[in-house]
Amino acid sequence: MQDAPNLVELVSAVAAFVRDDAMPNLSGRHAYMARVAANVLDIVARELEQAPANDAAELARLRSLLGRDGDLRTLNEALCERIAGGELGLHTPGLFEHLWQVTMAKIAIDQPGYSGYRRALKEGPAGA
Repeated sequence: MQDAPNLVELVSAVAAFVRDDAMPNLSGRHAYMARVAANVLDIVARELEQAPANDAAELARLRSLLGRDGDLRTLNEALCERIAGGELGLHTPGLFEHLWQVTMAKIAIDQPGYSGYRRALKEGPAGA
């Protein structure tokens, strides 16, 4: 039995086609737009691959930080309100680590080759 490719494989295959087959045959604005399209497809593939685990980990940390249940959006809104209201801050145990992990997870999807991100992975959170 042969399974159909999953969404990550499909998006990655289109990105590879654009990058490896289409772009070399294009120039000027069309080559630039093909590069943008390939980069967008790479981001979509990483999002499909990484977001479920990232979201689950973020939700667990938020539940722990806030001491309540809810969905990711609701708990993020509550976190923002409590930070804005001065109830939570960098002195709050676990908050800095949570913000660090959320930021790193988002950069891992959007710009995993970014030199500052790679350096931060090696060095770890400075404020912890």
